[in-house]
Amino acid sequence: MSIYEEVEFEDLDYDPIKRIYTYPCPCGDKFSISLEELWDGEDIATCPSCTLRIEIIYDEEDLPPLPDNDDDESEENGESVTGEDERGDADDELAATTQKILTVQ
Repeated sequence: MSIYEEVEFEDLDYDPIKRIYTYPCPCGDKFSISLEELWDGEDIATCPSCTLRIEIIYDEEDLPPLPDNDDDESEENGESVTGEDERGDADDELAATTQKILTVQ
C-alpha cells in the first residue's frame, strides 16, 4: 500500500493520557499511532475512516519513555482496565463542561 505523506514526528499531536499520536487526515478524521507502536519500530499511521496512511519520520531518542505501569501488565494478570479508562473519559468531559459553565458565567 502506498504512503500519502511523510510527516515529521514534531508535527504530530500527542495525548499523554491515551499515549496516542495523531495527525489530521484530509478526509476529516485523524491518522493515529500509539507511543508503544513507535517504540516497537512501527512508523506507519493509519486513518480509521479512509485508506490513507502516513509515514512518521522519527528517531527513538525523540520519543517519551513508556510508563513503567503499562496497561498490558494489568491485562496479562487478568485485570480489567476498561473501567479506569471510562472513568478518565467521564472526568475529562465533566472538567470540560465545568470550564464552559464557568466561562459563560
